[in-house]
Amino acid sequence: MSTLTVTSAHFIVPGQADGPEDKQAIPFSLEAEQQLLGALLTNNDVFDRVSQIIKSDHFYHPVHARIFDICAERIRRNALASPVTIKAFLENDDGLKELGGPAYLARMAAAAISAYAARDYAQMIREFALRRELMTLGQDIAARASTVEVGDDAEEQIKAAEQTLYKLGEAGVAERGFQSFLKAVTGAVQVANAAYQRDGKLSGISTGLIDLDGKMGGLNNSDLIILAGRPSMGKTALATNIAFNIAKSHKLGEKPDGTQGSVEGGVVGFFSLEMSAEQLAARILSEAAEVPSERIRSGNMDEGEFRRFVEAAHALQNCPLFIDDTPALPINQLAARARKLKRTHGLDVLIVDYLQLLKAATAKDSRVNEVSEITQGLKAVAKELNIPVIALSQLSRQVENREDKRPQLSDLRESGSIEQDADIVMFVFREEYYKEREKPSDSDLDAMARWQQIMENVHGKAEVILGKQRHGPIGTVELAFEGQFTRFGNLARDRQSQWD
Repeated sequence: MSTLTVTSAHFIVPGQADGPEDKQAIPFSLEAEQQLLGALLTNNDVFDRVSQIIKSDHFYHPVHARIFDICAERIRRNALASPVTIKAFLENDDGLKELGGPAYLARMAAAAISAYAARDYAQMIREFALRRELMTLGQDIAARASTVEVGDDAEEQIKAAEQTLYKLGEAGVAERGFQSFLKAVTGAVQVANAAYQRDGKLSGISTGLIDLDGKMGGLNNSDLIILAGRPSMGKTALATNIAFNIAKSHKLGEKPDGTQGSVEGGVVGFFSLEMSAEQLAARILSEAAEVPSERIRSGNMDEGEFRRFVEAAHALQNCPLFIDDTPALPINQLAARARKLKRTHGLDVLIVDYLQLLKAATAKDSRVNEVSEITQGLKAVAKELNIPVIALSQLSRQVENREDKRPQLSDLRESGSIEQDADIVMFVFREEYYKEREKPSDSDLDAMARWQQIMENVHGKAEVILGKQRHGPIGTVELAFEGQFTRFGNLARDRQSQWD
């Protein structure tokens, strides 16, 4: 009669050949697999504890994988999975016959661990499975790299390897499931405590724009923030200003919950799907050095401007702002790269410029469905990584057909999913842009005088219109705008009542 195999955090040598010194050990634990399956066969409630951690693919022994699949299918149908009830499904299984047939199921049940230990065993099985996947991936990379073929260059091999690693990384993310109200309350108290430590002003990360912070409470974790506007309104400028303000004020320390992390400012990830990383950096340096952006582009800087430009670049070279300018990025790859950035450097704020240039992970029958998948994906990233995500968005041309050009929620392209998934929707609006194009004839002196008065009132001003805010009031925030530096700033005025 076959006996129950028992190993402990076991390593075997493939082929059972000459010795371990010239072979690569494969990580697995038959004992853990057997005892976990035994627990499942004796107490089906164990399935709820482990189903979010492991799948049948994680089992090393193929018979164990088949047993887990049968148990899972019966439990999902509210049917009993026990050595007796699943025996009928495995009577013709040659692999089980080699292990002793139905008696093997009974021996596993007899060797079961307690339900309390099931999650730990499941974690161990999954850990070994991921290690085996990494080993296989490494072997595949080495085999492909050693084969020289026309049209298969090294850079393409690197990209393919990265994509496979991203997928493997995503496979390691377990579902969160339900949490107790006590845990949720503890999280809420920590958020309130963070706001209290900032003198009651902000619950989130400061944008560096005082009036905007006052209206929003800063950028809050797990929020999806849509920043929309027509071309030339300054969406990208505002996004880069916010990114720069957050990154340049970054400080590490002990957070209110006792963990180490960003206590001021933060690490910023910026997906620039429209502009190159160099163009984006030039915009940020234009603001920091106070050198007009068109002078930077043309190289028409005097000695003082060039010196300020170089000094700003030197001062900001270690700024925790990371830019990815890969075009037409699928939403699933964006999520994977954001996870990798958080894992390697940390990540406190993610900015995407802009939403309509992202691609859906799979082809859809309509653009509306694609945008819906993208916005849902961005919201999922915000919740999973527990960070605010700012996604820029274009507006439809119907804004131009109205006398009042201030945007509304209905002006969002494919507005249904964007408006639904966003926690905050805010619009950038500069009346000066439109009034400049209404300049009357020089011969009409009265009209010219009225126009000049209007231009004086709107010059250098911008509005950020909060059209939706799930956790706060809607309304309008006025900002200063310096077009030559593509810089938004705080209006110089008394702010005594801004926190009222």
